[in-house]
Formats: sequence, structure tokens, C-alpha cells
Amino acid sequence: VQLVESGGGLVQPGGSLRLSCAAAGFTFSRYAMSWYRQAPGKERELVAAVTGAGRSINYADSVKGRFTISRDNAKNTVYLQMNSLKPEDTAVYYCYTYVSQKTSWGQGTQVTVSS
Repeated sequence: VQLVESGGGLVQPGGSLRLSCAAAGFTFSRYAMSWYRQAPGKERELVAAVTGAGRSINYADSVKGRFTISRDNAKNTVYLQMNSLKPEDTAVYYCYTYVSQKTSWGQGTQVTVSS
């Protein structure tokens, strides 16, 4: 399993970013995908998750109404559209899946929200 995130960067408060996670090595459409984040000095937390067919989606309360998770099973890619970003959204964002009883994480992409 390989997960490669991209799309992070520096953005001003109120701005937007779209993260992408390209997956390989497994039948992507069969598995749920998630985005987690970890801020300095804090535990890693679940941001959003989507089932294999995309029918069920969950969000952390802190991002509801601002972030949207989606997936393109034809491209083996999951996205996280982040709008109305706040300084407290600053973190390393990770892509995650659980395949064949193994957890898999991407390398992470840094998102910094600052003026």
C-alpha cells in the first residue's frame, strides 16, 4: 500500500486549500479512506472519512461545514477541500487506510494557516 499526499502549503486565514492523496497497491474502491491531522504538541486526530463507494462520510465537529472529503475511484485518489481555514487548522495532514488488517499512512503534508 502506498499513499502520497500533496497540496499543503501556507495560506491566510479564511483561505482555501485542496489536499490530494494518491493511493496504490490495493483495490482502492473497496476501502474507506480517511484524513487525519496532527498539530505540534497534540495527538493525531481524525478529520474526515469516506467509505469505499463514497456513500457514507463523517467529519470532526471542528471542520463540519468548512471541509469536504471526496474520492475519485477511477483515479485512486481521495481529496480534502478545506475552506474558511483558521489558524487552528495548522497541522500536518495525513492520509490513512486500513487494508488487509494493516494500517497505512502517507508521509503527511504541512498546512499552515497564518497571516
